[in-house]
Amino acid sequence: MIHLSPSILAADFANLQKEIESVQEGGATYIHVDVMDGAFVPNISLGAPVAKSIRPHIKGVMDVHLMIEAPERYLEDFKVAGADILTVHLEATHHIHRVVQRIHDLGMKAGISLNPGTPVSLLEPIIEDIDLVLIMSVNPGFGGQKFIPYSLEKLMQVKALAQKHNRLDLLIEVDGGVTMDNAEAIIKAGANVLVAGSSVFDGKAATANAKAFVKLFESC
Repeated sequence: MIHLSPSILAADFANLQKEIESVQEGGATYIHVDVMDGAFVPNISLGAPVAKSIRPHIKGVMDVHLMIEAPERYLEDFKVAGADILTVHLEATHHIHRVVQRIHDLGMKAGISLNPGTPVSLLEPIIEDIDLVLIMSVNPGFGGQKFIPYSLEKLMQVKALAQKHNRLDLLIEVDGGVTMDNAEAIIKAGANVLVAGSSVFDGKAATANAKAFVKLFESC
């Protein structure tokens, strides 16, 4: 099954409950929560208190993506906030195995994200221990960027690595520049969770946009 994970980074922050409900009405099964610290990435977005406040309105999976330095400092906070999946960047911590183990100990699924310039081969030592790989298809920190074409090759590499280690259950997520025009190619490359921000939350037709993505997924 292919999942749509709309990123609330592109939503109307004054109406997050309404925005979340609108994309869920359109068939979104995940809600993507981007957490930025102004250090690992240039921008600051939101933290655990906001995530906790929206959790009651998320019917499916709260998909939290920590774009922060030393994410091990905040794992417990996002567990309390209600995260189902907690994804950290390989580049953001010196002790990735320890972080993944702690996420699992807290009862969440553990994901690892790779920036565009980070090779997939670095996942080899830990691929059997994680639940999700998130390929950044833009440089993290800003919404509305264009999809980096080489990301398709990286998705194929992740899928091959998953098959090599018999990880057919691995969630392969892509984030950045996802649109209706490139979604099919992204799925064919191996992704089964697609994060979409401005192409869903356009301020006009979030429910209809989500429905269009879901309909496309069903045909792939």
